Amino acid sequence: MKKTILITISSAVMCLSGYAQKGQDKIKFKEYEPGFYQNSILKDIRHVDKQKEVKKMDKRANMVQDLKNVPTKVADYKNQWHNPTISQGNTGSCWAFSTTSFYETEVKRINKLEVKLSEMYTVYWEYVEKAMGFVESRGNTIFEQGSEANAVTRSFRKHGILPWSVYNGLPKERKYHTHAKMYKEMNNYLQSVKRDNAWNMDEVVATIKSIMNFHIGEPPAQFEYEGKMITPKEYLDNVLKLNMDDYIEVLSYMQEPYWKQVSYDVPDNWWDSKEYYNVPLDVFMDVVKKSIRDGYTCSIGGDVSEAGFDKWTQVALIPDFDIPSAYINEEARQFRFSNHTTTDDHGMHLVGYTTRNGKDFYLIKDSSSGSRNGDEKAPEFGYYFFSEDYVKLKMMGITIHKDAFKKYMKKFK
Repeated sequence: MKKTILITISSAVMCLSGYAQKGQDKIKFKEYEPGFYQNSILKDIRHVDKQKEVKKMDKRANMVQDLKNVPTKVADYKNQWHNPTISQGNTGSCWAFSTTSFYETEVKRINKLEVKLSEMYTVYWEYVEKAMGFVESRGNTIFEQGSEANAVTRSFRKHGILPWSVYNGLPKERKYHTHAKMYKEMNNYLQSVKRDNAWNMDEVVATIKSIMNFHIGEPPAQFEYEGKMITPKEYLDNVLKLNMDDYIEVLSYMQEPYWKQVSYDVPDNWWDSKEYYNVPLDVFMDVVKKSIRDGYTCSIGGDVSEAGFDKWTQVALIPDFDIPSAYINEEARQFRFSNHTTTDDHGMHLVGYTTRNGKDFYLIKDSSSGSRNGDEKAPEFGYYFFSEDYVKLKMMGITIHKDAFKKYMKKFK
């Protein structure tokens, strides 16, 4: 009996010893790879489901454009100096891109200095202004991505401006701006402020800034320029040498008195600015025509959702099935604004002109994606070509240097 036990114990020890020599099984982590289920079964299900989908076509009634007499090359236009076109990406900041471009051209025209300025610096401060307005109105002003051209003028005057190289508001990993998440966070926060009746101005402004600082970065209060530190306001006043009191808004619509400074009745004029010089349509067109010939440019805004506005040809015309050219007048313009078929869609920079058959065409520098459907290397990439009739019927207002308007300024009291 003892001998049997010893043999059994000895065998067990030998087994354990052998197991110890072999070593324990190990775990390792490896990336999960799709197998037959994902690659075959689910793929087949998705394929069949896709075939069964009812495909909806987004069809829109567009003008069949006859381009024989339309100048569709940048080389066809006499244009003033301006920086190359730049994309606004996935933002509603056309107002900042177009008007910043306008002021860059003004710096060149007045001071012979070529600069690239920061659109996002102005956007940053405009969101702060909107948040403050939201608190002051107890939530009764809009908080959207859009604004008006004179918001840029106001921001320059109050906050100055930075070079694009100092602050571009673009995360390192991105090529294009996108503000969807940032805007959603800010808007959700402000709606909670309204819901909770938590109208603490300092707290609201600090929170809005912190959201933007995370998404697009905090703009510096100072930066180095030619060996010394200066503020954005000093850069505006001492380097760019722009006098913001020299810039005005010119509007033309019948619902307010002509030859008065009035409010522009659109949502993006969220602060109800009443500084628009309202003039008859013939005066408005005279200012546009003569100013571009005299070396000025203008930031221009209006409606770009028309049958004659084509993002593939990059041409904007008024089809005669809408209204014949001879019938485009103040009444037709006001009628479309009043029934909301003319809306305040988009801001652009009018930089050049040419003529065809006795009428102007205008070279429009644009930051939106619509002007970028062609060859990225072509000179036309980022531009539109607007007929005089399109400007006359659908473009509502301009930002311009007051010297281009001086012959009419004396009529305002």
